[in-house]
Amino acid sequence: MKRAASVLVCTALLGGCGVDFSDLDVWMTEVRARPKGTIEPVPVFKPYESFTYSAQALRAPFDIPLSAKETAALTPGAEVKPDLGRAREFLERFNFEQLLMVGTLAQQGTLWALIADGEGGVYRVRVGNYLGKNHGKIVETTETSIAVEEIVPNGVGGWIRKPRTIKLAEEK
Repeated sequence: MKRAASVLVCTALLGGCGVDFSDLDVWMTEVRARPKGTIEPVPVFKPYESFTYSAQALRAPFDIPLSAKETAALTPGAEVKPDLGRAREFLERFNFEQLLMVGTLAQQGTLWALIADGEGGVYRVRVGNYLGKNHGKIVETTETSIAVEEIVPNGVGGWIRKPRTIKLAEEK
């Protein structure tokens, strides 16, 4: 009886395997009937163009400039240094590039230069006054310019004098 029951179950199971594959056969026939496609050619790439770095013989941007090295070598024991104990003047809080000479004024034999600070203020200065952030001292004033001597670091632990000029600004 057990054997008859197992034969009956196996027959029933095998009978369910008779699934219709006609739709799959139709699809496979359609796919095989399609024209064969073409593969796109490999794109053409531009060849790599090498770059030759030509500035390797120039000074590196973070090295001390040669002129500062030469200046420091020429004056190893120079006594050039700013007076850090001196009271700072008002125009020393501005960058040198902000300052403009806008005129002159002669008063009791002294030639005063008129300086605009770039923020709307105009101040009178003369030889001996200081201006700019780099300890710039006025050494000469004329009707058309102001000669200033700044004291700036030389890059090797010392100081050097740097001459600068402010010329009379032309009217616009």
